[in-house]
Amino acid sequence: MKSTDELAHEIKTVTNIEDYLSTNKMYLIKDSLSSHLHMLLAEKGLRRADVIRDSLLGRAYVYRIFAGQKIPSRDKLIALAFGMHLTDEETQKMLKLSGNRELYAKDERDALILFALQREMTVMETNSLLFDHRFSILDTTKE
Repeated sequence: MKSTDELAHEIKTVTNIEDYLSTNKMYLIKDSLSSHLHMLLAEKGLRRADVIRDSLLGRAYVYRIFAGQKIPSRDKLIALAFGMHLTDEETQKMLKLSGNRELYAKDERDALILFALQREMTVMETNSLLFDHRFSILDTTKE
């Protein structure tokens, strides 16, 4: 398994991008956010109604995310991760697929969120933790 750093180094040294793409096909992300979310739903045996309830996001908004019609903010994706009961690794992959910055353990707010994910806390419990540490809570406003 090649690391992201190894792949980035290969891109710098390669003379033909087609060779790079074919050689590293197995390491490249192919999923769209929408297809990835559908796969996670099936894997976890969840219904969108469960995700909506547990994420505290609006019904129409979540349906638009799953349909690929809405690109959610990082906070809304993190709320969705809590709603889908994702692990911290699954959350990081989802953030990466969406083009958002992954949770960073050296960032205090992100560290609190990682802590909450690892302990399977709810969005409400996570928001309470963030509030207690004087950070902005996860944005779950209905759009």
